[in-house]
This record gives sequence, structure tokens and C-alpha cells, in this order.
Amino acid sequence: MKKKQLFTLLIAGMLLLSGNVFAQDTDITDDIIPKQYPKKYTPAYMKQITPAYKCVGNDEIFYVALDMLKDTTGLFSRNAILGNNLSQKPVKIEFRDLGQINQDYATFDALGWKKGKRLYIYINNKHKDAPAGALAALLAHEALHQDEFNSLAEETYAWTMEATVWEEILRLYPESDDKSSSLVKRENTLKKLLEKGNHTNTYIKKSVMQNSGYKNLPSYSPGFETL
Repeated sequence: MKKKQLFTLLIAGMLLLSGNVFAQDTDITDDIIPKQYPKKYTPAYMKQITPAYKCVGNDEIFYVALDMLKDTTGLFSRNAILGNNLSQKPVKIEFRDLGQINQDYATFDALGWKKGKRLYIYINNKHKDAPAGALAALLAHEALHQDEFNSLAEETYAWTMEATVWEEILRLYPESDDKSSSLVKRENTLKKLLEKGNHTNTYIKKSVMQNSGYKNLPSYSPGFETL
């Protein structure tokens, strides 16, 4: 065999091998699931569900969080965020530096906001790395704030909803319990309060009453007339 032919065959073999390696690497990359997501949320599954959730914003992890609410008490909140709320429009969800809105909000975990006829949920930037399940529980809470009025009764209901949903999330997706996350620490604290009260709002209500951030809230607001 001539040297020129041998060289051509070697080059062709190297290109073929290189192509196979590239194809394998691409397949592996396509199967990667972010550590914040439960295992079922593969790229293929995300492609399937994204059209239903992209109306809320651009952060894919919120699509996962909303989808996780389907099999929980938070289904009401999921539907509210998708448009079944007082504004009759999808709620926009974003990660934000809450201190830029008002320095008093800098340490808040999340904030429900109404601007004109549009509802927003702003999640503190510090929770960008939180598990999707913990964000799901937080969204179940925030979706209950649909107007400019708030109250101790409303917060008590919202915190109880959040704790209940978190407990359900842990049964469905136990991998969500990433104790290195500050948001998970919040959720586990609420869960303990719920359990301590034998799954009533007894101790959550006490915590709401003692929260300095709520000291100026009225007892009741529209839709939340009992404590």
C-alpha cells in the first residue's frame, strides 16, 4: 500500500473516531439533569412541559416548581399563577435583589407584588440555587397574595399552605431536602411548626403574630376573615 493511501486511511479513521466521541459526548450532555431538579425532569420532559409554563417568565426552574405542585395541595396556587387569579393573567415570577425595591425587603425570602393590573412574585436572589421543590412550596405561599391588601390571617393561611405543600413535596421528591439550602431550612422550620401543632395552624399562627415584619398588618383582609 502506498504511503499516500495509508495516510488517507489513517486520517479518515481518526475523523470517524472523533465523530463517534463527539456524538457520545452530545448524548451525555443532553441527558444531564440540574441537581436542583428531581430526576423525572429530563431535558426531554422539560421540552414537553415548557409551553404550559413559559408565560410566567424565563427561569426554567420555576417551570419545574410549578409542575411539582400538580400532585399537592398547592395545585390551587399553581393554577392561580397560571392565570386563575384576581387579575385573570399569569403571574410573572423573577429572581430579584429585593433590597433594590425597598431596603426593608432586603432579607425577605420572597415578595408578592401588584403593579397596575399585573401580579408579580419576586424571589430573593439568594435562593437561585435552592431545590425546585423548596421553590414550589414558597410559590404555593406567594400565589395566595393577589391584591394590595394583606393581613395576619392571610399570612397565617399562606404559611400553613407552604408548610403543608413542603411536607407533601418531601414525600413525593425526598431529594428536595437539601439541608445546605437556606430556603430548605425555612421550609423545614415551617414543617416542624405544622407537626408541633398536630397539622393545625396553632404554632404557625403564633410565629406570624410574633414576626416583626407583620407588626403593622391588620387582623383580616378580603378573603381572609378568620384567624
